[in-house]
Amino acid sequence: MKSAFEITAADSGSSARTGRIRTAHGVIETPVFAPVASQGTVKALLHSQVESLGAQVLLVNAYHLFLRPGLEVIEKAGGVHAFISWPKPIVSDSGGFQIYSLSPLVKISNEGVRFSSHLDGTKIFLRPEDAIDIQRKLGADIMMTLDYFLPYPSPKEKMKEAVRITSRWARRSWERFAEGPKDRLMWAISQGSVFWDLRKQSIEDLLGIGFDGYALGGLGIGEPKTELLATLEKADAVLPKTKPRYLMGMGYIEDVLEAIARGVDFFDCVLPTRNARTGTLFTSRGRVVIKHQKYAQDFGPIDPDCGCYTCRHFSRAYLRHLYEREEISSAVLNTIHNLNFYLDIFKKIRQSIQSNSFDEFKYRLINQLEEDES
Repeated sequence: MKSAFEITAADSGSSARTGRIRTAHGVIETPVFAPVASQGTVKALLHSQVESLGAQVLLVNAYHLFLRPGLEVIEKAGGVHAFISWPKPIVSDSGGFQIYSLSPLVKISNEGVRFSSHLDGTKIFLRPEDAIDIQRKLGADIMMTLDYFLPYPSPKEKMKEAVRITSRWARRSWERFAEGPKDRLMWAISQGSVFWDLRKQSIEDLLGIGFDGYALGGLGIGEPKTELLATLEKADAVLPKTKPRYLMGMGYIEDVLEAIARGVDFFDCVLPTRNARTGTLFTSRGRVVIKHQKYAQDFGPIDPDCGCYTCRHFSRAYLRHLYEREEISSAVLNTIHNLNFYLDIFKKIRQSIQSNSFDEFKYRLINQLEEDES
C-alpha cells in the first residue's frame, strides 16, 4: 500500500497541523496519542474500554512480543490484530530502547545488536532486517526501523557513532521492507540527541532513503527543555511537510503542546497509564495524588470538568479508599480517567487547529495545568 498522509488544516500562528494517516486498518486523525500496549494490552483496561475512550491506534512492542508469546503463536492466531482483538491501526516499536535499557550486556556492531533476553538470559543477535521481519509477521500497520539508542547525556563521539549505525541500519531496514508487499508503512527513527549537527545529519540520511514517516528518538529523557524545543524547531524546518512526524515517548501535556506547535503529529507514552496505577491523576486543574489524606473525605469527582465514567460515578474519597486497599479496581478506574483525559485533550487540540485557535488553546491549557492540586 502506498504511503498516505494528508494535511487537513494548518494553524496560522505555528507549525501545528491536523492530518490523516491512511493505514490498512483505518484512518488515524492527527495529532494523535497512541496508548502503549507493549505486551498487546493497555494495562488495567479491556480493549473495548480503550476504544470507547476514543483511542485510534495502539503501540505494541516487537521486542516483548517476540520473546513472549513468540511469533509462532501470534502468526497462528492470524496476526497481532486478531491475537489481541484490536480492529484499528497498530504501530510496532522495533524494541531498540528496550534492548538497550533491559539487557545488561549489549554489543553493537555494524551488523546488528547482540544482547541477552531480560527474561532468561538467552543470547539473541538481532539485525535490522530481523526487526522488519518480526514486525511484518506481527502484521503491524506502521513498522519502525531498528535504531541505536543512547541515554542522555552521552559523549558526542559516541552519539556520532550511534547516528552512523542508525543510518546504516535504516537503509538495510528499508531494503528488506521493500522486498515485501506494500500493504504496510515504514517509519524511520532519527538519533543525535540535542547535538543539532548530528540530528540534522541523521534526518538527512533518512530523507535520502525515503520513508513513509519520520520519528525523533532519544529525546525527552533528561535534556534541558530549551535544547529539546530548539531541536524540535530546527527539525520542523528540515523534515518534509508531507510526511508524518513522531516524537517517541513524549508524555507531559505541556511538552506535547510545544511539540505540536513545532509540527509533530504522533505521540506515545506510558505516562497516563503508569501514573494511574501509582495514584497520580491528571486533571484540567493540575495533578491529583489520590493517596493524600486530604482526599479521605472529599466527595467530589477527580475533575469536575471531566465526563469520563470514573468522574461521573465515583468520588475522590472512594478512589483514595480503593488505592489504599490496593484494589484492582483502583488501577482500572484511575486508568479510565487518565487515558480519557489525554485522548480528550488531543481531540480538543485537533479542533483548535481546525478553528485556527491553537495558540489560545495551548496557553489557556498550560496555565490551567500549572495550578496543580497535588
